Amino acid sequence: MELLPTLQIATKHPGSPEPEQNPPSPRVAIKVKGKIVFINLSDVVAVQADGDYVLLQKNGSSYSVRELISAVAKQLEPQGFIRIHRSILVNTSFVEEIRPYSTGEYGLRVKGGKEYTVTRTYKKNLKSLAEFWIGTGAFFHD
Repeated sequence: MELLPTLQIATKHPGSPEPEQNPPSPRVAIKVKGKIVFINLSDVVAVQADGDYVLLQKNGSSYSVRELISAVAKQLEPQGFIRIHRSILVNTSFVEEIRPYSTGEYGLRVKGGKEYTVTRTYKKNLKSLAEFWIGTGAFFHD
């Protein structure tokens, strides 16, 4: 499998007319089997590290890209992804539920039912999942 050395995010050319509603999701270009495949970031549920590669996970498929998770995290954070583990990023638009564990970690469930563990190191990132929180109790314990 041929891979691009870095993740490429395709954006609109600066002189292009802007649509009036809902601009299209940025796209990622990756090279797969001699072809360049474009993936809408809004379709990517999670990104998982696998050594010197990352797996871009969509419902039912995944794409491997030779890149470190730290570099991908920097590129995808402005696109609505948060880091929940040293090897996992999730697209916040797919998050449906968070459950506390007795260990101080959290379970994060995404659309489709897959659950990820949010480690204590990255639990502070969960606050960015909502613009505001409603309720009288503390959501996250230090």
